[in-house]
Amino acid sequence: METINKPDNTAVRTALWRALHVQTDAAPHIIEDTTGLRLIAPEEGWQQRPDMHAEFTKRLRASMVARARFIEDLIIVQSRQGIGQYVILGAGLDTFAQRQPDIAFKLQIYEIDQPGTQTWKQQRLKELGFGIPENLHFVSVDFEKASWWDELLKAGFDLHKPAVVACTGVTLYLTREAISAALKQMATLAPGSVLVMTFYLPLRLMDKEDQPLQEIAEKGAREAGTPFLSFFAPEEVLTLAKEAGFKEAKIITTKDLEALYFANRPDGLLPASGELFLVAAT
Repeated sequence: METINKPDNTAVRTALWRALHVQTDAAPHIIEDTTGLRLIAPEEGWQQRPDMHAEFTKRLRASMVARARFIEDLIIVQSRQGIGQYVILGAGLDTFAQRQPDIAFKLQIYEIDQPGTQTWKQQRLKELGFGIPENLHFVSVDFEKASWWDELLKAGFDLHKPAVVACTGVTLYLTREAISAALKQMATLAPGSVLVMTFYLPLRLMDKEDQPLQEIAEKGAREAGTPFLSFFAPEEVLTLAKEAGFKEAKIITTKDLEALYFANRPDGLLPASGELFLVAAT
């Protein structure tokens, strides 16, 4: 039976939310990313999909664009400081390499994700004329059967040189044991490396207005057979990072992102309160 290559639903949704931000929300935009929309080429009227409802998804959409912008700002700074490797774990339809070629060409970029998403994405990049430069490495991993770390090393990643590793939207689906093991692995990266990883707050620590949507998301994830497994308070995340062996670790909260990107916006756009970032250094 032939395998059908197609992108993961979550990757598609996230990319479309970034495009919807440009189409729907007021300028200045947190991030200008319509490349994912070009890759997906959805049917006309995609904005009317229930999961694209402009008002209903506003805070989640704001979270997604703030997440992308925060990581992009971080990799730009780290690149200027001399880091030459960038690993995107759970890359989905990330478009940094296509949108920021002046910075991307100085980096060895490793996009790690499921084979179906990656094969489809490479095909679309070629069809749209982006091509695949030599410094952009697609590392396909069936996470249930193979080690992403082993596959990364096979793809040419240099363990002796510092790197930025970005991992977003993944910990929600992993057990605490799996997250701890991954952090311990990443803490062995060369000195000067930086990990930026998202974690999800438990329902009780979210803003009241975000709780109903989160309950719907949890129900949907369970029914889809991909239940949410792990939620963390900020201090628990810092403990995990310390136990893993990172030299430095800090938390970036939704409030921090609000101050960075959403101050004095004309449309009152604000991110949902569920996600937080761990920024850790080796």
